[in-house]
Amino acid sequence: MYNKILVPVDGSDTSLLGLGEAIRLAKNQKATLRILHVVHDFLVAAGFGGAVYASQLRQDYRKRGGEILKDAADIARKQGVEAETRLVETPAGSVGEMIVEDAEGWPADLIVLGTHGRRGIRHLVIGSDAEHIIRTTPVPVLLVRASEAPRKY
Repeated sequence: MYNKILVPVDGSDTSLLGLGEAIRLAKNQKATLRILHVVHDFLVAAGFGGAVYASQLRQDYRKRGGEILKDAADIARKQGVEAETRLVETPAGSVGEMIVEDAEGWPADLIVLGTHGRRGIRHLVIGSDAEHIIRTTPVPVLLVRASEAPRKY
């Protein structure tokens, strides 16, 4: 039985697939749902061969993260599931690390996430967040694979 389900979202269609699955599980298990967004303000700068700190963008990242969380919580409410939201920031660590830390600290019984998000180039440079999560978390993980046509919730 799952009592606390963590679902990271980044605004991508695939993260919405994960959200939809987490909502179905939360309804079925009568579980608490936490929707998490990680603000990560390092950018990979093509042509520079490394990371460039983008502090001037942090406020925009926070604002967009808040919008993503609000939209995700609205989707859950429309499906009859109340969800808490949480925005965390990591200026240097990986998004996957932050998700694992939040899952352990809350503590979550399950993490539900899409297998591909908006971090395509990051995947090539330092590896996928989903892979990091399943390698390092003690919490069970349900991966929702992207499909040709994402469902609308």
